[in-house]
Amino acid sequence: MRHQTALEYGEPILADTSSTDAFVEFERVQKSYDGEILVVKDLNLSMPRGEFLTMLGPSGSGKTTTLMMLAGFETATHGDIRLGGISINNIPPHKRGIGMVFQNYALFPHMTVAENLSFPLEVRKMGKSEREAKVKRALDMVQMGDFGGRRPAQLSGGQQQRIALARALVFEAELVLMDEPLGALDKQLREHMQFEIKRIADNLGITVVYVTHDQTEALTMSDRVAVFDDGRIQQLAPPDQLYEAPENSFVAQFIGENNTLEGVIKEISGGRALVELDDGELIDCKPVNVSKPGERTRVSIRPERVEYNKSRLQEGAHTLKAEVLEFIYMGDIFRTRLRVAGNDEFIIKTRNAPDVERLVPGQQIEIGWLPDDCRALDA
Repeated sequence: MRHQTALEYGEPILADTSSTDAFVEFERVQKSYDGEILVVKDLNLSMPRGEFLTMLGPSGSGKTTTLMMLAGFETATHGDIRLGGISINNIPPHKRGIGMVFQNYALFPHMTVAENLSFPLEVRKMGKSEREAKVKRALDMVQMGDFGGRRPAQLSGGQQQRIALARALVFEAELVLMDEPLGALDKQLREHMQFEIKRIADNLGITVVYVTHDQTEALTMSDRVAVFDDGRIQQLAPPDQLYEAPENSFVAQFIGENNTLEGVIKEISGGRALVELDDGELIDCKPVNVSKPGERTRVSIRPERVEYNKSRLQEGAHTLKAEVLEFIYMGDIFRTRLRVAGNDEFIIKTRNAPDVERLVPGQQIEIGWLPDDCRALDA
């Protein structure tokens, strides 16, 4: 049986396409490898020049396929991809003028660093003196000016990644695509390179499309993040909005640590939803992805928004009884695991301060949060 496409279902556009000065545009783009199952479903996405956009999602969500269609290594089954207002669907990868950085660096081992950078310029028939000037400039950008004579095997992983980035920048591409570029680096170097890449991109004013499954990386580096799941953009927003105001349960669970409580909508009025939790407790929440009484909901509350010090509870906070299951000292914060309304994985993160009580397993406490910090999402 043939699967119906998103177009046939007439589903709404999830991403913003209102920008008139868009540099990168996907218009109703779909991708299928077998003619039936859509890996990317009715994708609409618009990016201005100079934006750092991260495509974030689990394996198989469609983010890498989307990047490869933009690069030209995959062809869209349906829809249009435009760069600077020009359709690039039928333009081969090497003529799109796009820089590309991969996780495995893809450096030629038999060439020196300078020769690796010079190669894409030779392909473009650029003269020797101009090539040398551009190679020097690109190496200086990534603080590798003294390494032009070395071969990739003589460099550390972080240095190789800098060279891969320099090669993507050497022909002054306006658009650079990065596919899990820091995946092979250790944690400390990875974090350092996140800030380096963002700094270079900001200084040069280039447009970057970055693919990762690492949510911290996405939140740290991006102007906006497109969260992918099941071939669709579930939410497209700046990092703070994505974290503070998730639009559905998938985004709430995928971005950062999150507490959930199951229940049923009792009423919705005045910008508030009254939710009856499965243990019978009633709480007020902000209705986000629910529409009517009787509907099942998954309530979302971030761990750092929950308070157990009564002196710190703000006026209007809703309170629930809880049992301490685990209390972990983590230096700058305390991480407490509680049993709340039948959920044994309810987490609180509390800043380490002199007035914060250190809890013990088995202790009965009262916790609270503001209704605006509690979001009633789809079940």
